[in-house]
Amino acid sequence: MALMRLSRLLTTALVLLLVAGLAQAAAIEVREFDDPVLEERYRDLTASLRCPTCQNQAINDSDAPVSGDMRDRVYRLLMDGRADIEIRNHMVERFGDYVLYNPRLEGRTYLLWGLPAVLGLLGLVLVGLLVRARRNASNRELSAEERARLDALINRERTE
Repeated sequence: MALMRLSRLLTTALVLLLVAGLAQAAAIEVREFDDPVLEERYRDLTASLRCPTCQNQAINDSDAPVSGDMRDRVYRLLMDGRADIEIRNHMVERFGDYVLYNPRLEGRTYLLWGLPAVLGLLGLVLVGLLVRARRNASNRELSAEERARLDALINRERTE
């Protein structure tokens, strides 16, 4: 009887610990905004900044401590009246270009931005050349030797 009570007590304690752990992990940050435009800017900024420790995850979706700090910093900078570009610049200064999902168009990123367009144009030119080559190949006349061979094959089919 005592063993059964102890077992129930331990099971209950374990369940309570698990529930408390899940509740803490699912804690939601609450940010108070008086202006809906400011709240929308906050959502846009936190969705456009990448977590430095997570693999390709925005700071608004990340549970990493650094993302929480970044969200807090974005909130404070918005409350201080900073513009979106100032906030992005601040985050890039602090964490590097990696935090931007869309890198800036600079001398070192021209290749990143221009390569898809160049590859697309190169593909179009290649397709055009292939179509032109096939069109020219189908319009070419048969040589005398090819004509004789074709006639021989046709005659052989007729006699069989």
